[in-house]
Amino acid sequence: MVATFDGFEISPVHLGDAWKICDFVNTNEERLGRYFPRTLKENLTPTLSQLFIEKKVKAFQNNTEFLFTLKQAETRKLAGLIYLKNLDWKEKRGELAYCVGYNFSGNQLMSRAVKALIPYGFENLKLEHYIIVVNKHNSSSIKVATSNKFTWTNTLKKEFTPLGEEALDMELYELEKASLK
Repeated sequence: MVATFDGFEISPVHLGDAWKICDFVNTNEERLGRYFPRTLKENLTPTLSQLFIEKKVKAFQNNTEFLFTLKQAETRKLAGLIYLKNLDWKEKRGELAYCVGYNFSGNQLMSRAVKALIPYGFENLKLEHYIIVVNKHNSSSIKVATSNKFTWTNTLKKEFTPLGEEALDMELYELEKASLK
């Protein structure tokens, strides 16, 4: 376990999470389709989820990408996923990406989860910067960034192309470790 807060736990993904992630992805297919199409595609069946988890556990062990689960501590229900990805070890920077299940939305759960997870990258991985890349129309995700003291830095033109759509401009938010002192 990496962090706990308000009856929730953030933990590294593990092999026993495959079924929960498959269920989470299929239950939240509409929410994940636009910004997490690969996660959705790779978890449509329990077998695909098992392969996905094996790959993510290996990536975690190799420090190439970190996938965390956000679960209710008491019920063990999966509430969301948090990625720490696109790591640049030279620049000591990583990107946070996150999704929360529809039945846990609207209560700033992901804002609190990101707040609880931020120290992990700074202390355990020796990161100096986090980034969040978000579409300007995704007000919930922008709220996660701003409530955690991320600062908007610029617009990334045609940064992300959802399946079947034109490329979207995305907003870049950054948080530097030094700014928290």
